[in-house]
Amino acid sequence: MFAINDAQFVLAMVGVQELLIILFIVLILFGAKKIPDLARGLGTALREFKKATKDIDIEIDDVKSDELQNKP
Repeated sequence: MFAINDAQFVLAMVGVQELLIILFIVLILFGAKKIPDLARGLGTALREFKKATKDIDIEIDDVKSDELQNKP
């Protein structure tokens, strides 16, 4: 059986109405002018994260191939 912890249960219970309420609260807190800046910053952060993970994967593959070549 799968064990569901509290965080997964809460995330599973979030519906459309809850998401709309959260978005409305964010709109009130940050204002309409700040939301595009926040979204742009989030997009830049995700792009950098993906680039960093891709670079790490390439480096790991290079190390693995070097080990295979140096193996007697």
